[in-house]
Amino acid sequence: MNWFLANTGLVGDLMLQHARLSVIPIVLGLVLAIPPGVLAWRWGWARGPVLAAFGLLYTIPSLALFVLLPPILGISFLSELNVIIAMTIYAVALMTRFVTDALDAVDPAARSSATAMGYSGWSRFWAVELPLAGPVLLAGLRVVAVSTVSMVTVGVLVGIRSLGFLFMDGLQRGNAAQIVTGIVATVVVALFFDLTLVLLGRILLPWNRRTPRVARRLALRAGGAG
Repeated sequence: MNWFLANTGLVGDLMLQHARLSVIPIVLGLVLAIPPGVLAWRWGWARGPVLAAFGLLYTIPSLALFVLLPPILGISFLSELNVIIAMTIYAVALMTRFVTDALDAVDPAARSSATAMGYSGWSRFWAVELPLAGPVLLAGLRVVAVSTVSMVTVGVLVGIRSLGFLFMDGLQRGNAAQIVTGIVATVVVALFFDLTLVLLGRILLPWNRRTPRVARRLALRAGGAG
């Protein structure tokens, strides 16, 4: 506690830096996962290959990505882009399956009703299917957010400052209080993102309150399959 009180400024700066490095991959992960997720959902022949391919991306060790990305993309090993792009790849890998399962969860009766009202093709997708898939998408995005906040700490291994700095520096100095502070601060940032998404879900998806159990069940099933 004494170490934390003496270093609140450092911890606060690192929490802000950590949140900034996390939010970009979370947003990009959602946006970039929609096309492959829709592809896997709409065309059954593509479902297995697409989900398998994106699932494999999540198995690539983060350190390997940090080494591979710079020469491929022409960026510096020490650039923040190196960490942001790697975290975005992991976010897309996780989120793609959630997009597919969210669209699967749309009630066929609602889809039929929309068709009877004159919606078809992409107009039905944007106006009916995607909004109704929102609760499960939100559940998946919460998983991605917590996962991303946790993984950003690894960026310290390539010199990117985040809360991972407290782990590394505390380990080198043998300072347990510093390490514990880093763990607690990381949990606080993850909780902040999770609560923010819950709040946004309540505002943007009011129908989510009616189907929380279904959303949680499908999210757990998708996470277990990933």
